[in-house]
Amino acid sequence: MLDVNEQKVCEILDKIIAHELAGVSRYTHYALMVSGLARFSLVSYFKTHASESLDHAIKAGELMTGLNGHPSMRAIEIKESHQHDLKTILAESIEHETKAAGLYHELLDAVKDKSVYLEEYARTMIGSEEEHVLDMRKVARNL
Repeated sequence: MLDVNEQKVCEILDKIIAHELAGVSRYTHYALMVSGLARFSLVSYFKTHASESLDHAIKAGELMTGLNGHPSMRAIEIKESHQHDLKTILAESIEHETKAAGLYHELLDAVKDKSVYLEEYARTMIGSEEEHVLDMRKVARNL
């Protein structure tokens, strides 16, 4: 059996769900707003990130309901600068992905040495978010 504080883990997973759902909106918006020559490749890039954010939210929700939790339908505020140049979009994306990694770190702290499954899930998600940050930093480097 799991040796975790289910209520605490569910609270963290609920924050993750809300953040990932905000990512769906954020990346869909970027796919619509990106312009210039880079648009051809970036529309697909941001649509992929939107889909991935939805997948992450669903996975966190499945874990939460498996722990007898009830995902809220709350929305988090999505900060938008109304600047749609690639440099700004990438900076906002890096901030978003960094925050997501922080939430998964919070989950890891709550489950470490208590649940192999949840610990591995948290580590995998941290790796995914950190990879996104590194990729975005490469793209932003020469802007």
